[in-house]
Amino acid sequence: MLRTRNLYLIATLFLIVLPTCYDFFQELHEPDHSWTDAGIEIFTMLLALTGILFLIRELYQHRQEAERLNNQLKLTRHDLQAARTNLHELNLKIQQASRQYAEIIQEQFDAWDFTPSEKDVALLLLKGLSFDEIASVRDTREKTVRQQATAIYRKSGLNGRHEFAAWFFEDFLG
Repeated sequence: MLRTRNLYLIATLFLIVLPTCYDFFQELHEPDHSWTDAGIEIFTMLLALTGILFLIRELYQHRQEAERLNNQLKLTRHDLQAARTNLHELNLKIQQASRQYAEIIQEQFDAWDFTPSEKDVALLLLKGLSFDEIASVRDTREKTVRQQATAIYRKSGLNGRHEFAAWFFEDFLG
């Protein structure tokens, strides 16, 4: 839109300059020419030529800015693609670490000789669910979950939920 408008204005100014220039030179060849008319025509030509130069300069600057923005957009797209690739790789690493950690947890549950129900409850305890929430998830009573949690703490040799969770996360957090 801006480019079209500027080109239209340049063409209009050229249409002003050309007849004015022709009229100026015709008037100079007449023996009784008016210097006032010649001055007005020179002023009109200079004003129109200045406008043309200004518009050409503005078009050039807009083109340079568009090229700069286009290059910046290309760099941003490249950076975004690199970030997506890095994020994808990081997600894969996190998934792999999560699977490995889950395997280690299961191995420890086996070493402590947890029953399948105790393993389920132990995982839900590690995820931070309350006894009531665990009972709801497992479709059992809260008293049953409390008894299973007591068996988990006894078999693991740990004193309660916090110590149980800390046992798994202490080495993980470094």
